Amino acid sequence: MKAAETPIVDREISWLEFNGRVLQEAADESNPLIERLKFLGIFSSNLDEFYRVRVATLNRMSDLKADNAPITIKNPKKILKEITRIDKKQQKEFSKIFNQITDRLSAEGIHILNEKQVSHLQGDYIRAYFNENVRSQLFPILLNNLKLSSLVDKSIYLAVLLRRSKQVVKDRFAVVRIPVGPLSRFVILPNDSEKAGIRGDTYKKLNIIMLDDVIRYCLEEIFAVFGFDHFEAFTFKFTRDAEMDIDNDVSKSFLEIMIESLKQRKTGAAVRFIYDKDMPDSMLKMLKEKLGITPDDTIIMSGRYHNFKDFMSFPAPGRPDLQYKPLQPLRQKGLPKNTSIFSMLKHRDMMLHTPYQSFSFIIDLLREASIDPQVRAIKMTLYRVARNSNVINALINASRNGKAVTVFMELQARFDEEANISWAEKLQEEGVKLIQGTPGFKVHSKLLLIRRKEDNTNVYYANIGTGNFNEHTASTYADDSLLTCRQEITQEVNNVFHLFESKFTPLKFKHLVVSPFHMRDNFIKLLNSEIRNAKKGLDAWCIIKLNNLSDERLVKKLYQAGREGVKINIICRSTCAIVPGIPRVSDNIRIISIVDRFLEHSRVLIFANGGEELYYISSADWMVRNLDARIEVACPVYDKDLQRELKTMMMIQLKDNTKARLVNHDPLNHYVSGKLPVVRSQVEIYKYFT
Repeated sequence: MKAAETPIVDREISWLEFNGRVLQEAADESNPLIERLKFLGIFSSNLDEFYRVRVATLNRMSDLKADNAPITIKNPKKILKEITRIDKKQQKEFSKIFNQITDRLSAEGIHILNEKQVSHLQGDYIRAYFNENVRSQLFPILLNNLKLSSLVDKSIYLAVLLRRSKQVVKDRFAVVRIPVGPLSRFVILPNDSEKAGIRGDTYKKLNIIMLDDVIRYCLEEIFAVFGFDHFEAFTFKFTRDAEMDIDNDVSKSFLEIMIESLKQRKTGAAVRFIYDKDMPDSMLKMLKEKLGITPDDTIIMSGRYHNFKDFMSFPAPGRPDLQYKPLQPLRQKGLPKNTSIFSMLKHRDMMLHTPYQSFSFIIDLLREASIDPQVRAIKMTLYRVARNSNVINALINASRNGKAVTVFMELQARFDEEANISWAEKLQEEGVKLIQGTPGFKVHSKLLLIRRKEDNTNVYYANIGTGNFNEHTASTYADDSLLTCRQEITQEVNNVFHLFESKFTPLKFKHLVVSPFHMRDNFIKLLNSEIRNAKKGLDAWCIIKLNNLSDERLVKKLYQAGREGVKINIICRSTCAIVPGIPRVSDNIRIISIVDRFLEHSRVLIFANGGEELYYISSADWMVRNLDARIEVACPVYDKDLQRELKTMMMIQLKDNTKARLVNHDPLNHYVSGKLPVVRSQVEIYKYFT
């Protein structure tokens, strides 16, 4: 097949289209108002990470000679230009949606006030709040003394104009960090009616001021002592290059290498600069010079508020009607209370589907293992864990109870490195054996292995999943985990742990599919089998659910399979390189993306296989990094009941006509439309498990 017949959508542009789907959820009036604000926050948070990682990488590549650039980045300067165009377009849409939501909130009695809109009573409250909570968190820097290293990435700042009205003195500028983190971005103000003792419906009214405007209101409290009496403040924000250069010094432990690399991130170059459009030219010029912002960097003129990720925590006390109704996670069917999970797994495989079913099932399993006298050892991979992790606590408790606990803590989990280093040190202090990683390689597989002594024989139990062992994200990430006592699988899970300890010396696997050794080749082999069956006139199809699909060899193989008559349904949440629906090229390929209340995170692969259907769940997306530079595990699902369960879930999602969009389709992000009944897959899947 010629290159022209296999169009490849650029990864970065495809990702921006995905974030556009998140923006669509903020615009969707069927979503509750506070949830729409949260989608704006998710959009903003996603975009920050995109600039810190992907745009930073493109900037680095654009500085290299063309013959040194990776083959996957063909024209970085052109891509950067297109990113800026799309970003500016989306930012306009973002502002429009935000204004619509705030207008609707006002109609509901929830008012976001600025410093010029507050009453005298509220002003008194603001000053008291400022002096009690905010003042001690502020450390202004005169702009003349500002250095890029003085500023903290992901933070927002006020650039303050200082003036003496009675003296002809040159204006001065200062920079103040808005201390979000130690303090909430949102401050709830009293109503004037509260002072008068008025009751009735006033509880429905909510006045909120942002921390930015609390500081603006109280600038005199900071700078009047220096003789200034006129103040104006303008928000700005910059984003650093967050890619880390990993030192390969063999004389250092990997823990030492990661700690040093994290220090480098804090001084990374600026890749994006956003500023208030009302900022004076003289102030803007000086800021750019001090921060080293050049025309080659992404520079965006915006409104007075930035860092909308904070809106993911927007307060709405007393207004549950403006948020999603809580969905109570369901218990595992067929598992009576006070029943040993090990005894159940002896008889059948089980599967956990979060957030529809409760992640506490995994905590219960770890807790049982930690005190079961027959359990001898526990092994686990950890990539991202919750801030107050019950998973970690259970492992520590197991160690204290004399179990041999081994953990592979992935120190290179992007933006969780510092937390993981801290957890690694904590686990070591408690006697847990810690397996150290290797620079350039990540362990992304989600594995738990428990060894029990039963009738003087070692029996292994395993959990192989698509998502992290993280009870916080498990409440919003849709993932699947297989729990099994099949020794043919559990023995191979044990071999994966041997792989970590042998510094990734290749091993052979009969059941598990493990990258970077043979995962790509395995799935190409399965697609080739479907192609052969299609040529024979047999049923030939596959259902592929991933977060990202951009590996060029697999993309070309899918194009070939579709052209040869294989029916391909793809559910891809984020980046996707394939253009479906092209006559004689991809008209047998259909791709949808579902963006809804829960983050679609699972990877599920189903192949017709001539009537003997094959089922896999996997930790890996179909990307070069997952297939060539990570330890990933795809696990077969052999239990027929669990196969039916997985297929039912996939068929529900393929019928979604409410939150599903057609991917790489003209027009972009077009909603799937269909006849009645209305299918919102996440709601239907919850009903399926009820």
